[in-house]
Amino acid sequence: MAGDGAAAAQAAALEARLAKLAVEDAEAYEAAVAALPHDPPAAPDDRRDFALGTLLERAAAVPLAIAEACADVAYLARDLAQRLDPALAPDLEASARLAAGAARAAAHLVEVNLVVAPEDDRARRARAAAAVE
Repeated sequence: MAGDGAAAAQAAALEARLAKLAVEDAEAYEAAVAALPHDPPAAPDDRRDFALGTLLERAAAVPLAIAEACADVAYLARDLAQRLDPALAPDLEASARLAAGAARAAAHLVEVNLVVAPEDDRARRARAAAAVE
């Protein structure tokens, strides 16, 4: 991205954001799995259910942030492919395709982790991020 300092800064920010989100995702997933009951609960427990719900929400929120960041990477790569040296276009297109695939994978995890209705805002946002081409 020589000659395009703003794009380089944006790429670096996305890289840092995704690195942080990768760690958060692993932590959120581990916490949610650890909180899931191994056996059916003997009795309803509002506190336990609330705590588990909070953990599952986080286990979906982080992949949503990943999906949106990956979509941003795809958009940036495609934009750069149009503006930079044409010799870089194939590599930038490959980057965009990889980022778009990662956005779709993360969006899938949002819906799986939330088990929500299709009209849920988080599911809608995840589908929008996954729609990047």
